[in-house]
Order: sequence, then C-alpha cells, then structure tokens
Amino acid sequence: MTVTTPAGFRSAGITVGLKTSGKPDLALVVNDGPAPASAVVFTSNRAQANPILWSRKVAQNGAARAVILNSGGANCFTGDFGYETTRLTAEAVARELASEPQGPVPADVRDDRAERVLVCSTGLIGTGDQSFRDKIVNGVPGLVAALAADDTTAPGAILTTDSVEKTAVHEGDGWTIGAMAKGAGMLAPGLATMLVVITTDAKLDSAALDAALRRATGVSFDRLDSDGCMSTNDQVTLLASGASGVTPDENEFAAALAGVCDSLAAQLQADAEGASHDIDIEVRGAASVDDAVEVARSVARNNLFKAAIFGNDPNWGRVLAAIGTTDAAFDPYAVDVSFNGVRLCHAGAPDRPVEECDLTPRKTHVEIELFAGTFAATVRTNDLTHDYVHENSAYSS
Repeated sequence: MTVTTPAGFRSAGITVGLKTSGKPDLALVVNDGPAPASAVVFTSNRAQANPILWSRKVAQNGAARAVILNSGGANCFTGDFGYETTRLTAEAVARELASEPQGPVPADVRDDRAERVLVCSTGLIGTGDQSFRDKIVNGVPGLVAALAADDTTAPGAILTTDSVEKTAVHEGDGWTIGAMAKGAGMLAPGLATMLVVITTDAKLDSAALDAALRRATGVSFDRLDSDGCMSTNDQVTLLASGASGVTPDENEFAAALAGVCDSLAAQLQADAEGASHDIDIEVRGAASVDDAVEVARSVARNNLFKAAIFGNDPNWGRVLAAIGTTDAAFDPYAVDVSFNGVRLCHAGAPDRPVEECDLTPRKTHVEIELFAGTFAATVRTNDLTHDYVHENSAYSS
C-alpha cells in the first residue's frame, strides 16, 4: 500500500479510456479522517493548467478532502471549456462521495462542496475536448465505487511516460506517511513535472502541514533538474486525516516528510526519459545554500556536461566552465572537482588522470568543492542521450 497505508484514507485507480493503451488513467484519493487538513504546493510556471487554477482556490482554506487525478491529458491551454471541465470533475466527485450509502465519509462533508476537491491532470498540453470531459466525469461514479482502504491501483493510474510506479512510506511513532508520485520528463525546479499525493494519519493543522511541505519540497523536488524544462501541471498535495490521534513534534514530522519527498525525487530521477546516468551534483564549501544550489544547477543544465557523461567522459573542464557563469562567491582557480570519488581537478588545474575514473555505472556522483564557505547542496540530474531526444521527438509534450 502507499497513500492508503496511513489510517483514514481510501483510493482507487481505474481505466476510463483517456489513454489509447487502455491502461488505468483516473485515480482518486479520499480523506475519511476525523481531523482533516491539507496543504498543496504548485508549479511556479506562469503558464498553468486549468486544474492548477482550480486547485489553487481549493487549497486556500486547507480543507481539501479529496484529490482526483487523470493521466492522458493535461487540460492546459484549453480555455474556459477546460476550466469548466475541471469544475464539473470536482462536482462529480463531491456528489458521488456525498451519496455513498454506507461510506465512511463523516456527515459534515456529505454534501456537494466541490471546493473541497483538488483536481490534477497530466499528459499532452492542449488536450481536453468534449470526449476527454465525458470520459472523466462519467467515470467518477465507478471510481468512487472502487475506493478501498487497501487499494494498490491508484499509483499506476497517474503514470504517463513513466516506466515504473513511484511510492514511499514512513512509519513514525504511532503515525504514518504514505505517498505516490508520477514523473519521467520535464523535470526542473518548480517541483519537476510531477503529480504527488502524500497522506498522513498524524493530527496536524493545515498551517503545520504547509510549513512542513514547503520545507520538504525545497530540498527534494525543487532540486531535481533532469532536463531544465518546467511543467504547467505540477502539484504536490499533502492530506492529513488525524486518524492516528497522534500529534508528532513538528520538526520530527517535517524531517520525515522531507525523507519521503527525497525518496520520491530519487525515484523520479531514476526513471527520467531516455537517461543512462543518474547524476548527483554535490557542491560543498559554498558561501550560502543559495550559492551551492546555483552552482550545482548550472552544471545540471549544461548540455555539454550532460553529453559528456552520456559518453562516460569525466570532462571536469565543462564543470568549471559551467560554474563560471554563476554569480556565486568563489575563486574558480581554487576549485576542486571529483567524479565518483576521483579528484580530477585541484585548485583549478589537472589532478588525477581521467583514466582513473569509471563512469560506466549508472549512478554518477560529481563533487565540487568551492572553498568559499561552509554550506552545501545537491542537485539531481541526468545525462543527455540519443534516447531522450528520440522519445521527446516522437512523443508530444
């Protein structure tokens, strides 16, 4: 189990025909808990899909009770019709949950308040016609009927070009966190192109959830930069049921949540479209965390560096050239650069022979020592491959 591992949640994933493959493409997660609270973070892209515009309004009161997610269509740049589709989707979910004859949803939410339903979409931008709408809205009754507290189908129903499901669970002291995610391309800051649903049975209010979620995403998803392309549909949702009756220390909860998000970010990196290397760029000795992130990101987005890694070439010169474009405080002629534990550059000059460094393993670790301070940060990325170019030329995104 994943999002239903914590007490107080049900989920389901079904097929409604959005994908030509016939695979599951509609998922729902419902919070049945006695003390519901929520927090959401969204893409920072100014171009935002209709579900993001809707969910931003829902998220303002921190009282979301459900999130419905479709794969197979982004419903982005589909005009007023697309926004109306989102609204109708939320209304259908609220209506079906309110009419459950013996369902566990508390009486206070057995109504048709669509404003308590978050909506997420992923897929091709510009898709969202009448057929798209009908398949989703007409599929909601069957989706609600399939809800279960031991469900394992929801994670598969949110995938697009993903090759595997991404899930994570943390067991706390009397409380639990569960999560599912999708994402395999357009991985860049502003969350990476992802849909994530995180659940917990801890008893925390929306303010505490919001603080913990922003802290967690800031050191995980926002430091995943596979290809430098930011999505229009990113959303990370955190729902708390309070079903455990346990209120954990907020710092302890935030640390656990950060660990869950970090696990999901690593899984997203490992499933990036066409990648043959998973590259962790660790910057140490920076004057600030912001400097460390800026330096690491400059390398993560450098196509010459990424192409070199694809060719198993530990070209440290391309690292120095990339970091020299930043505004971070450091002396480029004092920098050390190591690949997979082999220091190839010392004080801005050659050190060990490049032949001593083996880049054939998929996991690649690049360490950059700036000698400018005490701060550090790591940004995750991938190499630039023939397969990435082929996949993104053959698949519209």
